[in-house]
Amino acid sequence: MFSENKAIYKSIKNIFGFYPGNVFLYKLALRHKSATKKKLNGLKINNERLEYLGDAILSAIVADFLFKMYPYENEGFLTDMRSKIVSRAALNKLSLKLGLNKHIMAGNDNSKHGRSAGGDAFEAFVGAMYIDKGYDFTKNIVINRIIGVHFDMELLEETEVNYKSKIVEWSQKHKIDTQFSVVDTEGEKFQKQYVVAVIVEGEEICRAKDYSIKGAEKLVSEKAWVVLEQKF
Repeated sequence: MFSENKAIYKSIKNIFGFYPGNVFLYKLALRHKSATKKKLNGLKINNERLEYLGDAILSAIVADFLFKMYPYENEGFLTDMRSKIVSRAALNKLSLKLGLNKHIMAGNDNSKHGRSAGGDAFEAFVGAMYIDKGYDFTKNIVINRIIGVHFDMELLEETEVNYKSKIVEWSQKHKIDTQFSVVDTEGEKFQKQYVVAVIVEGEEICRAKDYSIKGAEKLVSEKAWVVLEQKF
């Protein structure tokens, strides 16, 4: 255990309850794209590939967990519950709660504290854990130390989070033209944020910004739903 890696060893043990085998996988999982170190055979050295893998592994684990926990619920219910657990907003909050954000390596503070940085790092961490420890070990950690400790399933059942879908359904039902439009961008490169507005019958009712279009749409949807409930 090299001295410069003691902090990450200790943090992983404290947060997830195990010591890493290949600590460099986890360090890579915490390297934000804004801190891309170099290219090796055309590949960027950051956490994007591990994030891709972790996203798939996490989704499979959560789907399996929900399938067994709710044997009589339909596909729509299971899909909605999975979305509530693995959504970018939920994973961002989880990363903050775990303290994972403190260990993210980023090119600047704006990138490190960006809305998606924590969730991306958590997914990449799951990818690293899968490579390092295998599927069964990863499944055990996710179910027992993440879902079992940090998610209230009964509360999730009652929580509505997909405001964009609610707005789309509402507009279709009432035959009211509603659009989600990228109206502006702010910043450049890794600090670039997208400004998305909700436009109802040609009138902009609110806007929000985020480092991804999807994130901005989620934020503006929640704001727009409050306005629509009051206005209509």
